Amino acid sequence: MAEVSKKKLAFFLIVSTLTITFAFYGYQIYFTPNILVDGESRVFIIRSGATFRKVQEDLGNGKFVNDLVSFSFLARLKGYHENVKPGRYLFTRNMTNAQAIALLQAGTREVVRITFTNVRLKSELAEKLTKNTGVTEAEFNNALDKFIANNTEGFTEQNVLSMFLPNTYEVYYNVLPDELIERMHQEYKKFWNAARVAKATALGLTPLEVSTLASIVQAESVKPEEAPIIAGLYINRLKKNMPLQADPTLVFASGDFTLKRVLNVHKEIDSPYNTYKYTGLPPGPINMPQLATLDAVLDYSKHTYVYMCAREDFSGFHNFASTLQEHSRNASKYQKALSIEIAKGKALRGEK
Repeated sequence: MAEVSKKKLAFFLIVSTLTITFAFYGYQIYFTPNILVDGESRVFIIRSGATFRKVQEDLGNGKFVNDLVSFSFLARLKGYHENVKPGRYLFTRNMTNAQAIALLQAGTREVVRITFTNVRLKSELAEKLTKNTGVTEAEFNNALDKFIANNTEGFTEQNVLSMFLPNTYEVYYNVLPDELIERMHQEYKKFWNAARVAKATALGLTPLEVSTLASIVQAESVKPEEAPIIAGLYINRLKKNMPLQADPTLVFASGDFTLKRVLNVHKEIDSPYNTYKYTGLPPGPINMPQLATLDAVLDYSKHTYVYMCAREDFSGFHNFASTLQEHSRNASKYQKALSIEIAKGKALRGEK
């Protein structure tokens, strides 16, 4: 009997020890902090198409977890290995395995911001729009080319820049390329509501043409308050079938965006963007016009001006004229003031 009792006691002790051990380990797996975060939070990225093995590798290689075995064990126990969701996840300090896995299973996606302005070329869009997202530049460009090929709204390689309205937008980190472009398309359609389309129609322009004209106005208007006046000037030229003769279009045609002064040689560039050589609007915008500039074109100032020249006080404002004679006088005043400034500069530098 004593022998049997000893065996029972030994068995009981072994079972108890194992139970306590597993219970303790189970407690550790669930409730002990296991995510390594130095600051308040740390971003963990799961890209589209990632497998559970890839998640394990990234967690280990990035030193996101203290004990990868316990994390993997619980993840499998909860079935996460069968339903990996891409996204950008924020792991916080003292997070446990259970909390981290719950976050990953929920697929709660982090919202990121994209901001873009000062874009001149279609080729510059990808870098600006994908910077904070999981979309690669190649994926974006492929999706945009597909959009251009399939759209029925008149978007082309030359004018598709018009669809991207400069602003700050919130999107999910793991947004798909097609979704990102469609989001921009929806923002474009939201801006071009019935009232704005009606104003464009009254001008005899399409929204895309308004964007092109606005890009020229923006390049010419250092002072925002002059934008409606400049817009009216170019609209007057369009109505009279006069060449726009906008120097910024020559800069664009030259491809040299560092060009500070347009010379007669630039007026000979054979390009549809050369508004000295060709009448009408160029085939697309020469920059990404601000929303306020688009509205400045739609709400342009009605006047008879068809010429403008920088003011002789170098304030950034312009003198406007309705006749060539008046414009010539304004140009002479500016050239005289410029010559005096150049002479002063040479004197200060000790030049003759």
